[in-house]
Amino acid sequence: MTINQTVTNHDLTKKPEMRKTTIKHVSKKNLRSDSLNGWLVVVLFWPAIVLAELAPSAMKRLNELGPENAKIEQRVGLWDVTETVWAAPGVTPVTTTGLVAERTMMGQLFQEFIRPLTDTSHKEIKRTELLSFNRVEGRWEYVSFDTRAPVGLMTAWSSSGGDGATIDLVFAPFAFVGAGTEVTGQMLRMEQVIKYQDADHDVKDQYFTMADGTGTRWLAHRYAYTRRLKTP
Repeated sequence: MTINQTVTNHDLTKKPEMRKTTIKHVSKKNLRSDSLNGWLVVVLFWPAIVLAELAPSAMKRLNELGPENAKIEQRVGLWDVTETVWAAPGVTPVTTTGLVAERTMMGQLFQEFIRPLTDTSHKEIKRTELLSFNRVEGRWEYVSFDTRAPVGLMTAWSSSGGDGATIDLVFAPFAFVGAGTEVTGQMLRMEQVIKYQDADHDVKDQYFTMADGTGTRWLAHRYAYTRRLKTP
């Protein structure tokens, strides 16, 4: 029943002029009540509405660097690299110098090119790496590609965010072509430990375990980084 229909049977016996006055009074009273209720709704829910408008979406918030990626952003720049390789457990290592790591940020991705110092045109890149902390999953993700060996894309993940000074990564198993003239396709497991020693020195150690029945794990690669001083 509408406002104009709220008049009782008793009211119908009143003169038309009195009925009109009663109807007008009821209408104004309901309008004032509705207006008051509307203001109460606005007052009660306004803080929530304002907060909802000010708060960024989860997608936008987690697409920002965050503390983990902001920390590795500090390693951007040009670094001297010394690479040491142990081809098998207990053998004499082979050391390579004259390499640099060119490090940049691409959004949340920390990108590294290992190349000769003179290769400023990027035609002789030896190794490419991407590292990022996945803020949704709460772990580090890593992928690398080495032009010096036919191993394809090497992907790895951490099990946690780490302690801020060390990142432990475990790779998906991949096949090693072999050292002889024939392809052996032997599977191996690899682990990588990145250590930020100080503001200007990093070490990246890679440990291999061949699928040969022995379970022998050894340090196979070490990349030692020293930040290059900017030329004045």
